[in-house]
Amino acid sequence: MDTERLLLIVEDDEAFARTLGRSFERRDYQVIHASQAEQVAELLKTHNPAFAVVDLKLAGNASGLACVKQLHARDPEMVIVVLTGYASIATAVEAIKLGARHYLVKPSNTDDIEQAFGRDTGDAGVALTERTTSIKTLEWERIHQTLAETDFNISETARRLGMHRRTLARKLDKQRVK
Repeated sequence: MDTERLLLIVEDDEAFARTLGRSFERRDYQVIHASQAEQVAELLKTHNPAFAVVDLKLAGNASGLACVKQLHARDPEMVIVVLTGYASIATAVEAIKLGARHYLVKPSNTDDIEQAFGRDTGDAGVALTERTTSIKTLEWERIHQTLAETDFNISETARRLGMHRRTLARKLDKQRVK
């Protein structure tokens, strides 16, 4: 299989993954899909993708950051874009440290993702926002920072944050209000 335009999509939402995959296939990419972190290792045994789109939050509170780390360790030249509906500063920083090229917030389309594939340097001209940070946003960022510090161990994160494990699990299941 030609790996020059081979794209791995790591996404647990089957409908979104199928739609995204079809869109990239129309742009002459060959697409493979994993819905769980465990499937990524299996696919890497037989495929060598040049590009990857990784959802940050996978089913069962699994983290896409672990996939980013695995993909980057396999091929440091792979162009990895993290796509998330649960954006935070902490996870954006960790994604880039682990080897992602870009971090996009859903909803993002194929144009946004393909543009991110082509960007290999930062943009010092990005506009600064005047928006103040809410308490909910600060809490969300602290949770994700602690998750990253504990290698996404829910029990240890809850202990460090001084909250019950079930409370943390409920917070992670809720979609953040913007």
